[in-house]
Amino acid sequence: MSTTTSTATETALALDATTPGRTVVRAGDVDIATYVHDGDFPAKESRKPYLHPLRTLDGAVVTAYRPHDHRWHKGLQMTASHVSGQNFWGGGTYVHGEGYVPKDNVGQMRHDGFDTARSSGGTVELVERLTWISSGGQEWAREVRSHRFGSVDPARGTWTLDFDTEITCTRGEPLELGSPTTHGRPSAGYTGYFWRGPRGWTGGTITTPDREGEDAMGTSSAWLAYSSPHDEVDGGGTLLVLAGSASTTSNPAVPLTWFVRHTPFPAIAPSFAFHDEVVLADGESLRLRHRVVVGDRIWGREEIEEVAAANALDATP
Repeated sequence: MSTTTSTATETALALDATTPGRTVVRAGDVDIATYVHDGDFPAKESRKPYLHPLRTLDGAVVTAYRPHDHRWHKGLQMTASHVSGQNFWGGGTYVHGEGYVPKDNVGQMRHDGFDTARSSGGTVELVERLTWISSGGQEWAREVRSHRFGSVDPARGTWTLDFDTEITCTRGEPLELGSPTTHGRPSAGYTGYFWRGPRGWTGGTITTPDREGEDAMGTSSAWLAYSSPHDEVDGGGTLLVLAGSASTTSNPAVPLTWFVRHTPFPAIAPSFAFHDEVVLADGESLRLRHRVVVGDRIWGREEIEEVAAANALDATP
């Protein structure tokens, strides 16, 4: 367990928005999260907001940014790999029988502004409006997204991020939300809220309620944890992702399925379209709710289960 002694003042969360295009969340003297919502993003990487770096309370970085194998992987971000022929993920588009093909179909998620950006003692809340814009410049969806940072626990060495979003089709015709797996590639159902871990976390330990290891790929469960030692600094960390819920205006229970890897790189996404597409009619909305707990050391199964139980989410957003 962390031996760091902290006072309530040292661990109160502060909000720093002095740098244009980014918002920093600070716990004591540690910048635990930086939300980059505007800047000069390469178009082929799909311009959209992202969280990087994310840090444990003791300052270790637990996200990767523009790794050489996938430049469009940026920390923790909301993504969409297959959207009615458009790619809001970045890079090539998977085409069955051809593999990943570079196409002029990469859209963007434009930050339109914050309705809320406030710090209140132990929490920081960001409520944001975005527009999903196709590669041709058409508005396809509007999104209201919130991040809530809080539940700082110095004794256990944890802090928590709640992510909620509502994405509404404004295209004038249906949006088909899928993944490489819905387009023919097995075990590649990635889309939605996506975490790319640091290179040093490759080969880490994956734990779910009923299994350990990468055979969690394509399964469903209430939570999934990823633990690893750090490079550069001593010790290790744990990222616990609670799947939460997904729903649409017409379907109150959309399945969430884990996309997870520990090799050749660490990655987690509670995918809402791993096996099957989600189709939004014009005016219909997709709602997602997830929770992430960041721990400053490697947990065993018993502690993972304790933290998961303490942070359980309701079944509906």
